[in-house]
Amino acid sequence: MFIPSDREATLKAPPEARAEAGAVTEDGVGPSDLAEPAAAVAEAAGRSRAASRILAGASSGRKDAVLAAWAEALVEDAPAILEANAEDRRVGRRAGSTDGLLDRLELTEARLVDCADGLRALIGLPDPVGQVVRGSTLANGLRLRQVRVPLGVVGMIYEARPNVTVDAAGLAFKSGNACLLRGGGAARRSNAAIVATLRRTLAELAWPVDLVQTIDPWGRPGAVALMRARGLVDVVIPRGGADLIATVVEQATVPVIETGVGNVHLYVDASADLDMALPILLNAKTQRVSVCNAAETLLVHADLAQTFLPTALAGLAQAGVVLHGDDRARAAAPAGVEVQPAQPVDWATEYLALEIAVRVVDSLAEALEHIRTWSSGHTEAIVTSDLAAAQRFVDGVDSAAVMVNASTRFTDGGQFGLGAEVGISTQKLHARGPMGLAELTTTKWIVWGQGQIRP
Repeated sequence: MFIPSDREATLKAPPEARAEAGAVTEDGVGPSDLAEPAAAVAEAAGRSRAASRILAGASSGRKDAVLAAWAEALVEDAPAILEANAEDRRVGRRAGSTDGLLDRLELTEARLVDCADGLRALIGLPDPVGQVVRGSTLANGLRLRQVRVPLGVVGMIYEARPNVTVDAAGLAFKSGNACLLRGGGAARRSNAAIVATLRRTLAELAWPVDLVQTIDPWGRPGAVALMRARGLVDVVIPRGGADLIATVVEQATVPVIETGVGNVHLYVDASADLDMALPILLNAKTQRVSVCNAAETLLVHADLAQTFLPTALAGLAQAGVVLHGDDRARAAAPAGVEVQPAQPVDWATEYLALEIAVRVVDSLAEALEHIRTWSSGHTEAIVTSDLAAAQRFVDGVDSAAVMVNASTRFTDGGQFGLGAEVGISTQKLHARGPMGLAELTTTKWIVWGQGQIRP
């Protein structure tokens, strides 16, 4: 990962690295006069902090009006946003970007409408700010309430996902937070167009435009400055590949809510309804391959090695999936279906592509042991008709989400009824699983008295 330590390093970097860092490139993208990234991000964070104080006490109705206006503005500005996105994708293809990255990067009219619908869905959700988590009256008459309040300034660092720009802004706004966005060089034109739409709409509605800011012009040095803006930024949320997440966790001094990669497993138990199992498998693996809730490893009980597994391998191969299997999986492959020998790295890989690792296991216990060894803690699924086996699987898996007889693709804030999401947290502090509105709040205690003093 190229992270120059100062402006001189940025200017001496190769052209592609300078483009990522925000320096002027041949196509004219990027500011001609970059401020020192740390100072620029600090100044932006200060503006975010001031704006967040105005938003913190706003009514739900006023916030919902902005979300509705944002949704309309995104649709109205679709031609400009899609043009910017098309240029990002052209640049990405010329640079040799993978199909998975290009898929995450792509915006279509339908995907942009989905972003707008996500904002509208937030309108129908309860505003978490001010919700009473718990309360009591003590014997001395003190009345206690623990209530939800905004985090304040939320930093988002993500890669090649312009839809996250919309999701993060919408969730942050509804939960009373300002957001500082670092969306990565691959999507910088798309993100700039979206942020311009959101800020223009805020100005038209007499809100501080600095409730939504991008620090993309300062590139990766700006991202590092965001990670280290402790006292100015309340939390940083990374969303992307393992390298990005590890970099943020290791370098940040700002508190981090760690979202995780998705080394996701699907286990087909001996008692599985095979008519159910195959559609679940194909949906989990092929419905969209570039997302963190796509299945990456298939585990099949040995009792199904001669019945379900050949059909499953053939169905995956027909869908264009490259297969990596252990010896028993390879032996079960029907004629004409190639299964490459699985290596240890395959069990640890989040492919984000039309590839899957396949293993035959002798028991549910062996499946659980494999998952414990290789899982990233995101989502695991079992297909079974045995209620006791399902409960053992649910109890034995230590991941953010566990599916029984359902596709792993449902691990998603929108699918869970949370509206959009800013990521899937795989850690265990503060938030776990899809992070929606409530996960972007903290709490404070409010104590009402009548002159009580502590004895």
